[in-house]
Parts: sequence; structure tokens; C-alpha cells
Amino acid sequence: MEQHQIASLEKAKTGASKGLPLEVFHLISSLTPLINVDLLVQDTQGRTLLTWRHDDFYGPGWHVPGGIIRFKERWEDRIAAVAAAELGATVTFAQEPISIQQTVNPTRDVRGHFISMLFACQLSSAPDPKHQWVRDAPRNGDWAWHKGCPADIISVHEMYRRAIDTRPVAIAA
Repeated sequence: MEQHQIASLEKAKTGASKGLPLEVFHLISSLTPLINVDLLVQDTQGRTLLTWRHDDFYGPGWHVPGGIIRFKERWEDRIAAVAAAELGATVTFAQEPISIQQTVNPTRDVRGHFISMLFACQLSSAPDPKHQWVRDAPRNGDWAWHKGCPADIISVHEMYRRAIDTRPVAIAA
């Protein structure tokens, strides 16, 4: 790699805690595993709050809200950021993950390797009603409660089927 290329990357990393330019993020995701938090938000009725996703990597389907941890960001802060961004809500959560999973996609060079930590969560404020899922018109980012794991969960989140189908995990106060 030439010095000017390294200098360009150095300049891009200045705001790494707030997110990287897409091209730099894709480059990094092709060189190293990404570490992310996923939020298993359940209520006392045993329902799980999922969001609708339709993107280039996973296609359409339900997914567990989650996000990639930024450089020098604590997982607690990423959990709060995901709850705010994907649900418009705040959550309480277990301090330790209830599951750690590895996902390796042998055919994908970009975003092809993840270490995912699943955290048991409960809402401490209601999700944003403007993003509640409407049956006949699902929008990217809409949320809905599910009693059990839906058939159309995105394939990468099949690893969470048992957790979604199980009674909620108690969160210590």
C-alpha cells in the first residue's frame, strides 16, 4: 500500500467512533471480523420485538435489532444507541451477553465475518409508534411484537430461533 493511501485511511479513521465512510467500513469488514450487539427485547408475555429489514446483504425479513460496536465504544453504549436508532426507545439489559455466536459467510468478502453478542433486554420506554409495522405495507425499520420466531426471519438470525421461542430471560435490577 502506498503512503498516500495510508494517509487517506488515517484521515478517515478520525471519526471512527461516530462511524466510518462506507468505503472504509467495507474495506475493514473484508479484513477483520466485526463485533456486534444484538438486542433480544422481550416482554412479560413472552413476545419478542423484531424489526423489518430489507437490504442488499440479507434481503427482506425480520431481524433482531443490532449494531456494530465502534472503536473504543462500550457495548453498553452500543446497546443504547441501537435501541434509540432502531426502536426509538430505551431499554434495560443484562450486563453479560446470553449468547455469543460466530457467523462466517464463505462467499462474501464484505461483511462476511461477525462475532455477535446477544443481550436480554426489556423496554423502559415504548417504541416509536410511527415505526410500528403495518401488515400490508412493511417499511424498512418497522417494528412488531412476535409470539415465537417468525418463518421469515433473516437467515443469519436463525441462530437466535431458540432464544426467541424461549421464555424471556430475567434481567437483574
